Amino acid sequence: MSQAETVRRPAPVAWRLSLFRSEVVTVFRRWRTLVLLGVLAAVPVLVGVAVRIETGGSGDGSFGEHGGDGPAFVSQVTNNGLFLVFASLAATLPFFLPMAIGVIAGDSIAGEAASGTLRYLLVAPAGRTRLLLAKFATTMVFCVVATLVVAVSALLVGALLFPLGEVTLISGTTVSFGEGLVRALAIAGVVAASLVGVAAVGLFVSTLTGSGIAAMATTVGLLITVQILDQFPQLHAVQPYLFPHYWLSFADLLRDPVYWDQLWRNLALQGLYAAVFGSAAWARFTSRDVTA
Repeated sequence: MSQAETVRRPAPVAWRLSLFRSEVVTVFRRWRTLVLLGVLAAVPVLVGVAVRIETGGSGDGSFGEHGGDGPAFVSQVTNNGLFLVFASLAATLPFFLPMAIGVIAGDSIAGEAASGTLRYLLVAPAGRTRLLLAKFATTMVFCVVATLVVAVSALLVGALLFPLGEVTLISGTTVSFGEGLVRALAIAGVVAASLVGVAAVGLFVSTLTGSGIAAMATTVGLLITVQILDQFPQLHAVQPYLFPHYWLSFADLLRDPVYWDQLWRNLALQGLYAAVFGSAAWARFTSRDVTA
């Protein structure tokens, strides 16, 4: 009896890991995923080439009027190719990155239901909660990979088209290229974490329908709607609670000292969305009558 229990105890842990690995492999083997990553990798190329053609490789070395905005990063790209990483993340974060996350998250449950594989997944000894966690964890892996694809592509293009060297921060402090790389990696981490809210919303929407296309369209539609609402001054009272509101706060990592206030607000807001919509997705999925 004791030996049998010893043999059986590791099985659930092994199954959870194998389920997660299976989900990751499945997602990254799909052509849709590869196309999304290809589009994300192409954005820094287009930005870098456009800046190179426009400026001929020369820059004035000054930040724009709004030190942390995307245009200010672009004005520094010609002086230091590392700034193409920051400019590309600023360019992709409002739409391209969250849209890609919305597609993956929206399809996570609804896509399985539409293809008829959801029922078979639930027959296996995984349980609905474990399956939902595996889906969400896989979406978060995609968040990290998608962000790194943009950052690495931008770094390579920046190194090819522009000089590399010491980094002048928004505050005017100059740091070494190595520290600039560390800050770029930290910014990529913050950008990936900023997509948690979109992933949680998409997962919840995915539990509401059996159509993957409908779930993806709804998630992307909500993303666009929320971003539009975040632009109206009349809605300033509710805007701090909209998940994209603090997305560009990553620019504060390019200050010396770093301004942590909005960075922490962003991370806390993403955690709140993950808790609320993750719980809603769990409540819906665990009580859902799966017939497909």
